Amino acid sequence: MADVVVRSAHDRDVPALVELRGEMFTAMGITEQDPSWREQARLWFIERLENPSYCIVVIEVTGAVVACAMGAIRDAAPSPAVPAGRDVLISNVCVLPSARGNGYGRAAFTAVMNWARASGVGRAELLATSAGAAIYREAGFTHSEHPVMRAALTQPAPAEG
Repeated sequence: MADVVVRSAHDRDVPALVELRGEMFTAMGITEQDPSWREQARLWFIERLENPSYCIVVIEVTGAVVACAMGAIRDAAPSPAVPAGRDVLISNVCVLPSARGNGYGRAAFTAVMNWARASGVGRAELLATSAGAAIYREAGFTHSEHPVMRAALTQPAPAEG
């Protein structure tokens, strides 16, 4: 059986984190039109590895990183659902294609959820692909009747008419 380690990410893991993020986008059907995002992602990960508001977990199998997951505490205003405010965004749950089907994504996600529960924050949120939805439902996540909407801010606003 392979030597499997679940641990916090270190500087040496940043290239693998960027590669896994690219795999996640591929799995989501998002094409890489501008590869400059990879350098920005590398810098982003480096800046957050030691930040206590982030939990970046990797799964290492026989010395190679094959999966990861991340949690980030966000500053959200108090609400009826979360009176103290703040939430945890779970993201970047991804596994190399060659390592899928072995429970590595679940292990990384579980480690981040354990961190999130210990943080004292009242709610976690994530965006799910169909491949990960069952794991998230098992952890208590439900679909929201208010879907995520996005707008690119680098494009001109639509003309008012």
